[in-house]
Amino acid sequence: MKSSLGIRKRIALELFARERKQLAMQHDLKVLFWECTLRCNLNCRHCGSDCRAAADVEDMPAEDFLRAIESITPHVNPNEVLIAITGGEALIRRDLEQVGAELTRRGFRWGIVTNGMLLDRQRMTSLCNAGLRSITLSMDGFAEQHNAIRRNPHSFDRALQALRIIVRQGGINYDVVTCVSPDNFQQLSAFKEFLIAEGCRAWRIFTIFPVGRAADDQQLQLSPAQYRELMDFIVATRREGRIRLSYGCEGFLGSYEAEVRDNFFGCMAGVGIAGIRIDGAISGCTSIRARFDEGNIYTDDLWEVWDSRFERYRNRAWARKGRCADCRMWRYCEGNGMHLYDDNEQLIHCNLERLCSD
Repeated sequence: MKSSLGIRKRIALELFARERKQLAMQHDLKVLFWECTLRCNLNCRHCGSDCRAAADVEDMPAEDFLRAIESITPHVNPNEVLIAITGGEALIRRDLEQVGAELTRRGFRWGIVTNGMLLDRQRMTSLCNAGLRSITLSMDGFAEQHNAIRRNPHSFDRALQALRIIVRQGGINYDVVTCVSPDNFQQLSAFKEFLIAEGCRAWRIFTIFPVGRAADDQQLQLSPAQYRELMDFIVATRREGRIRLSYGCEGFLGSYEAEVRDNFFGCMAGVGIAGIRIDGAISGCTSIRARFDEGNIYTDDLWEVWDSRFERYRNRAWARKGRCADCRMWRYCEGNGMHLYDDNEQLIHCNLERLCSD
């Protein structure tokens, strides 16, 4: 990796930094995540939420979530807001279509994130009839690697069945998400060809950050050399243009910025993205597990919270400490993604640091 930014990229980053400050001031809500359940039919090694079949917290009643939606409806253009329903495994909920139909009736777009275990043709038709607009499917490589990290011998076959259903459905936005670890790293080129052959048009790659169940499993982390090779793979694949590939929203990437994603990095949590967790906590997104809650739908009005709070998200000056204190990329990064902080507001992981390591 080049240690410095080219002049054109630095100018573009300066412009984007100013734009992000303006976006923070406006804080137009664009995406609302709903963690609808912590139940899951898998037990994945890398689960950031530590989900399992029998969750300690009951599913949020649909009427409670829809009541919160009523709070924001008068203040936004529903057609410009995506409700992203996550878990656990969202398809475990049998009332998902009822919730989706109510969101559609109110004018909101909605989508789901799924592991594909429960997605058959009948369920897909039911979801689409309720107004489903987007779906993200998790596939972590071929059968050996996928089944190992998902801890289920049938998970790859189910995910592949789901992929084929989604690709043939038409009329919805979709992508496949792959969490990359040393176990599946060497198969990425072959897996790319596999996805293309299956007709998949959109692919997102994430690396595994040390939160939840993944916090105690260092074998899931790429080495610095592998991480740089991954970035180069994404750049090369994007230039090929045979499948629309991008890297996840995890952090600032120095000279790889705008090369591995369509946009420059800027943590949009609390700026354009909000999340409602299973217990009603209102946060910047449901991936943020530390103490950055801004309220709770059971005690606070969702719109009031969104409109007048989120100061720690919109002004990141507090994060310029520790390893970030003297970083020359601070003005572009602003301390990485909010999901990468612990309960003591300490950064647990820096992507740029890994890229620059020997």
